[in-house]
Amino acid sequence: MFFVVALIILWVIHGYVAWRVVPTFGLPSSYSILAYSFIFILSILPIVPILLRVSGSEAKIIDRLSLLGYTSLGFFTLSFLIFLAKDIFIQAISIFDGLINGAQAVDESKRDFLKGSLSIGLLGITGTASTYGYYSARSGPKVLHQDIFLEFLPDEFENFTIAQISDLHVGSTIKRPYVEKVLSMIGHLNPDLIAVTGDLVDGSVAYLREDVEPLKNMIANYGTYFVTGNHEYYSGVDQWLDETSRLGMTNLINENRIISKEGQQIAIAGITDFRAHQIKPEHISDPKKAIDSVSDNMIKIMLAHQPNSIHAVHDAGVDLQLSGHTHGGQFWPLTYPTKLANAYLAGYYDHFGTQIYVNRGTGYWGPPLRIGVPSEITVFRLKKKVL
Repeated sequence: MFFVVALIILWVIHGYVAWRVVPTFGLPSSYSILAYSFIFILSILPIVPILLRVSGSEAKIIDRLSLLGYTSLGFFTLSFLIFLAKDIFIQAISIFDGLINGAQAVDESKRDFLKGSLSIGLLGITGTASTYGYYSARSGPKVLHQDIFLEFLPDEFENFTIAQISDLHVGSTIKRPYVEKVLSMIGHLNPDLIAVTGDLVDGSVAYLREDVEPLKNMIANYGTYFVTGNHEYYSGVDQWLDETSRLGMTNLINENRIISKEGQQIAIAGITDFRAHQIKPEHISDPKKAIDSVSDNMIKIMLAHQPNSIHAVHDAGVDLQLSGHTHGGQFWPLTYPTKLANAYLAGYYDHFGTQIYVNRGTGYWGPPLRIGVPSEITVFRLKKKVL
């Protein structure tokens, strides 16, 4: 059902753009058929590599097809949204003008010329935007800094730093060079602790082991901690938990670790993905279990892939939740539907006293496209709140 729905959406997006663009070039029938056929091939290209991976096929040629398919999908998605907005606007103006001025004779040739020129101009805009978005996505994350003020933070943890990466999505289009760049950036930051909040990979351990291998050098004095995202469950969660452990990360499966510094302590806890139980029932997300052994007066920091976990995390009495999952919408205007589907979209929020930060993603998923929503590595500095 997922693939059927996905194909219908892809055909609507590509078909609408083709319908609006191809006729404007005035091509002979044979060339028009070729153009429509080429766009049809592009429409199914994003789904074919997914079907192959689901069937157990992983190879470099599939990765190249994925990059081509996802890149064209980004361009067609932007084009679809812009052409749809243009058509709605023109239709609204036409209806309004008809109500005010009544029916008037229209020079059809002039109108068709203007519509064709506008379509070509809009195609140029989407092409430029797609090129910029591609460069932004593929050039790597930015480092963002966020101070977190905690009322009962022990003095010994003043200016304690946590680097968060999330949604790296090592897979068909994000490979070892990108991972090495992220590792280098974290190395220069030299944080006290590293938090990896899920969706690290898209694919099997066997195929991606070499690409994630650099992460064995992602080391911090107080440890590197990992929680599962939804994509780990699509990729073989048990195998990936073994792999992240081999890479030196501490997996937090509804559990915690106590961080001690100069005799004082805080707790770092982690829960499984918000919907993990739908694939692995015993991995049902349980914030209360994750901090059950932690004393009430200790600072509690929860790693939770999806921001929608905030309600249960708040009820459990946690001070700070670090999340990802949303990618911040990844590119405008998909920020709007993404915001509707999630409790919080991107950045810092206060949820009735429980602070939450939503990382915009250190990589990207699907179209290599970042417009107005940069990928990020977040560095948190813990500060004592002065009343």
